[in-house]
Amino acid sequence: MVVRELPAGRVSGRIVETEAYPLGDAACHAFRGPTARNASLFLERGHAYVYFVYGSSFMLNVSSERPGVGAGVLLRALEPLEGQSLMQRFRKTRRALDLARGPGRLAAALRIDRRQDGLDLCAPGPLWLAAGAAGPVGESVRIGLTREAQRVLRFFERGNPHVSGPRSLSPTSSS
Repeated sequence: MVVRELPAGRVSGRIVETEAYPLGDAACHAFRGPTARNASLFLERGHAYVYFVYGSSFMLNVSSERPGVGAGVLLRALEPLEGQSLMQRFRKTRRALDLARGPGRLAAALRIDRRQDGLDLCAPGPLWLAAGAAGPVGESVRIGLTREAQRVLRFFERGNPHVSGPRSLSPTSSS
């Protein structure tokens, strides 16, 4: 689960979709080494790496290696749990499925921006990870990539309507 503490209240959601960007992956922002923009990917596992993309959306990633090694996991979708009315206000929609289905929507629903970059998500604070139950996990290629696009590094909860992307990449059965 991801939990965001805000002055207006708490918003949270169960993680139902991720994409991995491991060491040596040409699609990972850390591939060419550390920069001012991607420095958080090189922190100890469990830190937020937040970046701005497409001129309109923030993305929330979690660093996944030891200090100095750049790799991470993109949080692609959440099933909203707490603060749904706040998420609706932040996202300007009442449709529950559109609140945090997709990485840009997820960040908007949680009010994530560059100010959260580098936060320790395993410590108390305004943004943190919590334990939660997981359903059956499916896997597929990642979405929207040109480099290393055929790697099977996207993981999602089978049958969960909050999973993003084309349904052909998120089958509900194990076939």
